[in-house]
Amino acid sequence: MISSTTKVQSPLIQQLRHGLEPEQFKNAWLDIVEGWRRRELWATLGLHDVRQRYRRSTLGPFWITISMGVMVFALGLLYGQIFGQELHEYLPFLAAGFVIWGLLSEMILGGCSTFISAEGMIRQLNAPVSIYAYREVWSAVIAFAHNIWIFFAVAWWYDVGLSWNALWVLPAVLILLINGFWMSLFFGLLSARFRDVPLIIGSVVQVLFFMTPVIWRPEMLPDRALFLQLNPFYHMVEILRAPMLGQTPAFENWLAVLLIAVFGWAITLFFYSAYRWRIAYWV
Repeated sequence: MISSTTKVQSPLIQQLRHGLEPEQFKNAWLDIVEGWRRRELWATLGLHDVRQRYRRSTLGPFWITISMGVMVFALGLLYGQIFGQELHEYLPFLAAGFVIWGLLSEMILGGCSTFISAEGMIRQLNAPVSIYAYREVWSAVIAFAHNIWIFFAVAWWYDVGLSWNALWVLPAVLILLINGFWMSLFFGLLSARFRDVPLIIGSVVQVLFFMTPVIWRPEMLPDRALFLQLNPFYHMVEILRAPMLGQTPAFENWLAVLLIAVFGWAITLFFYSAYRWRIAYWV
């Protein structure tokens, strides 16, 4: 007979108290590794998602480039006048920031629908569920590959010089994709369980856009040090924007992004190991 003082504990509380079984962690990690091996599948799915978004349009996915170009040009002229900035310095800064923010927001917002949008495939296809996170990240990379030409055009027009600092672009993109993958897994898992999460994340990302130096420069903010250092998106934008503009990324920006990756993956692996098997029931 169960005592009246016995409390019913949620599965999450039980997991936190007793920890994960090694087998759970191993299975989750094997799922991620096997998902990477199925890259032909998720690459095809990601490309199909981008094409489907612009199906039957004349220009197809190049509308991504056109819409981003119009936004950068219009906001560059507007905010350049409002902030009293010289366009030859401000427009490359704005173009780089917008392109990078597009990559980050696509991975986060798209990550919220990682498993929800793949409901039918999860229930019918015998494949690692991590392929759907790879799929979302790959879709964001395709959009980024379209948008980066906006920055190239602006950089060429305003004669932004290349330097050896441009070599930092590759490791910066890599660490952003590593962060984007755990975000897709983690937010996709939360969104599958709690359908209010995508709406909350969308609102938070929209607010953080205005709090991150994308359309305004960091030096415009008085007493900015603490405010910027506590904003993770500032560091993620800056490690890529700095080399794109021929500058050296600051050590504190790299340190912050690496710490975000370490802690983000630690949290994600815990929840993914514990609840991966429930995704098919949640969606």
